[in-house]
Amino acid sequence: MATCGEILRSEFPDIDGQVFDYVTGVLHSGSADFESADDLVDAVGELLREVSGDSKDDAGIRAVCQRMYNTLRLAEPQAQGPSQVLLDAPIQLSKIADAYDCGSERPGPPKRDPSSTVNAKKLEKAEARLKAKQEKRTERDTLKTGGPGALEEASASQAGSRKESRLESSGKNKSYDVRIENFDVSFGERVLLTGADVNLSWGRRYGLVGRNGLGKTTLLKMLATRSLRVPAHISLLHVEQEVAGDQTPALQSVLESDALREGLLGQERRLSARIASGGAEAQEAAQLAEIYAKLEEIEADKAPARASVILAGLGFTPKMQRQPTREFSGGWRMRLALARALFARPDLLLLDEPTNMLDVRAILWLENYLQTWPSTILVVSHDRNFLNAVATDIIHLHSQRLDGYRGDFEAFIKSKQERLRSQQREYEAQQQYRQHIQVFIDRFRYNANRASQVQSKLKLLEKLPELKPVDKELEVVLKFPDGFEKFSPPVLQLDEVDFYYDPDHLIFQRLSVSADLESRICVVGENGSGKSTMLKLLMGDLTPVRGIRHAHRNLKIGYFSQHHVDQLDLTVSAVELLARRFPGDDGVYRGERQTTPTTE
Repeated sequence: MATCGEILRSEFPDIDGQVFDYVTGVLHSGSADFESADDLVDAVGELLREVSGDSKDDAGIRAVCQRMYNTLRLAEPQAQGPSQVLLDAPIQLSKIADAYDCGSERPGPPKRDPSSTVNAKKLEKAEARLKAKQEKRTERDTLKTGGPGALEEASASQAGSRKESRLESSGKNKSYDVRIENFDVSFGERVLLTGADVNLSWGRRYGLVGRNGLGKTTLLKMLATRSLRVPAHISLLHVEQEVAGDQTPALQSVLESDALREGLLGQERRLSARIASGGAEAQEAAQLAEIYAKLEEIEADKAPARASVILAGLGFTPKMQRQPTREFSGGWRMRLALARALFARPDLLLLDEPTNMLDVRAILWLENYLQTWPSTILVVSHDRNFLNAVATDIIHLHSQRLDGYRGDFEAFIKSKQERLRSQQREYEAQQQYRQHIQVFIDRFRYNANRASQVQSKLKLLEKLPELKPVDKELEVVLKFPDGFEKFSPPVLQLDEVDFYYDPDHLIFQRLSVSADLESRICVVGENGSGKSTMLKLLMGDLTPVRGIRHAHRNLKIGYFSQHHVDQLDLTVSAVELLARRFPGDDGVYRGERQTTPTTE
């Protein structure tokens, strides 16, 4: 097999000596940093274009880089760790050390030779680009491995077995089940999980439930960053952040999430261009045929239609699918991130409250779509109906541990209640048994004739397992006042109301709605249809263009908005805020202590 140096000499017979030394030095000293031929093109491609003159175009330069990249990969040792060689004679390490300069670094731009025709600035620019790329890759790898900045203050630890480590390192682990045992998760000084186990079987859909603040989102992030040990061959996707806005159309953004398809299409375009220009080699035609076979195998031609169906299900109209992503709001970009995850079909899909940004129609579509999901799902949700429709298993996070239940959310509620009743009955029975034994011990403790029986009872008490009473979760009870003033209807009314923000886009025309004290009204509709606008008209925050708003003179309105943080006074505590809203019986506000805003 030809070496990288031989490839350079054969492809560029007139290559300058300084350029040859620099390129070969970069290839061999930084081979571990190159993840693809594109990285190699970025590092030395511009220098090779200058050397080649007009003899090679961009496709030709890339083909040379691809050959050298393949050579570097094949030259790597297959086994893990350093290879062992039997020496024929002793080696003096001091003599070897003399041959090396301990202060040497990665090959940099060589010193300028007056007889050389190489542009020294080109070498300096190439070195700067390579250094910047390596720093960017190091930062990305740090984030992937849960290093600094990957997850603020959160940390995880778990026990591992040598058998699992050997199986993982050998590459023989082909199972797509995720089994993580005896792990702890902390956020700062607060322990969220201790000695927990989680088992995710391939093809099952798990709902992760529990009270807010116990660590559900943190657990998902630990899995996504692989801070908890997930087999390397299992692909993960965590839908957490919205898609960055740029000029890419929404449909194309979804298609680009399939890295395999995009990579094959890129290779197909490059090889087709080479063949069309007449500069292709015989083996490249065979490679193109293999790429076409792979594209047909993954049904690449059906991908645009599948992506369009997903976007349509999440509420994107055909016009919106052609819009650049930068034109969408944050809520729509979150939908786009969800669409990319659904299109990519990872082995383990992690969803954190996916229904928060969806309307009723999109939620129903997502429920039906996930019911046929081929791989594993772990979803955090507080939507009871969504979990009933999607989940095949429930994982309950409570008391710093995880408990698994088979079935949907309704089955989980029944099973949990029965388990708690059994646990309480077992605990009470053991307490009675302990008390019975303790009475015997106290009665005959100083009786010499019963000494052996007392000792036997004491040993029996020591051997009894320690059962704990049921930990009851905190329950939130809402009480509404019974006595209130009766208002004659209508209490709140909109009559023949027209409203628009833009005269060319009418939101309401001749809208009429009313409510009295007995009304319980649910307003549904697609995002952007005007639900929040109608509530603001009812509250009086917006004035109708035409029509009448009527409200009872003694009516008080409480409003909880989508972005409720904008309505809160962040300089006071929750207790003080409630005290101001609901003073004591004498009407006096009791919260004399004022909080000082912090800069944290």
